[in-house]
Amino acid sequence: MAGAAVLGRLGWRVASIADVRPETPRVKTIALDVPGWPGHRAGQHVDIRLTAEDGYRAERSYSIAAPEDGGRVELTVEEVDDGEVSPYLTAEARAGDELEIRGPVGGYFVWDSDYPGPILLVGGGSGVVPLMAMIRQRGAIHTTLVYSARTLEDVIYRDELERVAGGGLDVVVTLTRTQPDGWTGHSRRVDADLLAEVAPPPEQRPLAFVCGPTPFVEAVALALVDLGHDPGLVKTERFGPTGT
Repeated sequence: MAGAAVLGRLGWRVASIADVRPETPRVKTIALDVPGWPGHRAGQHVDIRLTAEDGYRAERSYSIAAPEDGGRVELTVEEVDDGEVSPYLTAEARAGDELEIRGPVGGYFVWDSDYPGPILLVGGGSGVVPLMAMIRQRGAIHTTLVYSARTLEDVIYRDELERVAGGGLDVVVTLTRTQPDGWTGHSRRVDADLLAEVAPPPEQRPLAFVCGPTPFVEAVALALVDLGHDPGLVKTERFGPTGT
């Protein structure tokens, strides 16, 4: 499929919810059946539009969690206090409900299966969602995921990550707020020292994808460049503190 989609050329489609499953107490994955879906690339996103009975509409963008060969569109959504769309998706949506979807969107922050070097994925909170699509897509490419979450209960895809780690996938989880008894992982923010310890070294020219809240993404990208990583190999996607 071609790279970036132009919103003006994309129409809205009616999607039906096929399944809703919990990931954490505040996060759920919503699987959508989308008739005529053209396919997507790992790392792309979609727009979701809800229409109230009085005609009021709300739109938000969500990263696609499924790999490009998935038969369905899957979105993993974190509930945001005072949000207009995420509370419905995480608390009210049921199988059989319908909503409008537009996409796929994005051609920059996408998986490159032809890249010859290692892949570094760095996610903060729900920023792990498009990175998980890449992990599910990666095949045999050596990949390192560095994932920052507040607590162990906030780790999205925790069971799946534990199951697929190894065999060319290194999973590094750091918990920034509280840690359970016996925790042997990292307990710090993702900074230059942590990246120097766990990420592929700059001389291996890893292709890096960084996703999360804006301050997190900016700090990680700057740390990678300061460590000697090629800025042209550091791709970023960020989201603000409000909205969904």
